[in-house]
Amino acid sequence: MNPSGLEALIEALRCLPGIGPKSAQRLAYHLMQHDRAGAARLGDAIQHALQAIRHCQRCNTFTELDICERCASPRRDPSLLCVVETPVDMNMMEQTQAYQGLYYVLMGRISPMDGIGPRDLALERLLARACDGQVREVILATNYTNEGEATAHYIMAMLKARDINVTRIARGVPVGGELEYVDAGTLAQALRERKVLGTS
Repeated sequence: MNPSGLEALIEALRCLPGIGPKSAQRLAYHLMQHDRAGAARLGDAIQHALQAIRHCQRCNTFTELDICERCASPRRDPSLLCVVETPVDMNMMEQTQAYQGLYYVLMGRISPMDGIGPRDLALERLLARACDGQVREVILATNYTNEGEATAHYIMAMLKARDINVTRIARGVPVGGELEYVDAGTLAQALRERKVLGTS
């Protein structure tokens, strides 16, 4: 039998995605046997994060301020609002360096199988943000999964009912991709969303 404190640590580690009982046990033993200083840093960092991190009042991402630095920046275009599922998705959009507007982070997606409906995403906050008088276009950048598509469809209907201009990011063949390695669904979508050459 493990000491109760060790068992509690193993159980706590199991809350992480992809960590099962064996992995949690291995991590717990490693921290206790080889890296107690690392365990202390981990515990302090988690405690600090829980106390300091909150949601941005404008875009709903994680921040230690009432309004995150991105929302507060005068260099961002307030007429563009990009809706993403998670802060990680927002970071990926930023890495493209192709978008200079603002964001709204849903912190999830509609997923009836997981018991997550529109009310669980607090979409009234998104609606208020989109209707603030500055936003001219809402760009839906949810993932192209069944749940992401359902989420985009619901939000599109909600915003269109209020005459807000809504667009959806395109999908298709990845940059640098070779057709023989692209799945048929992606290739079919790329074909449907083809555009005339010489246009922007």
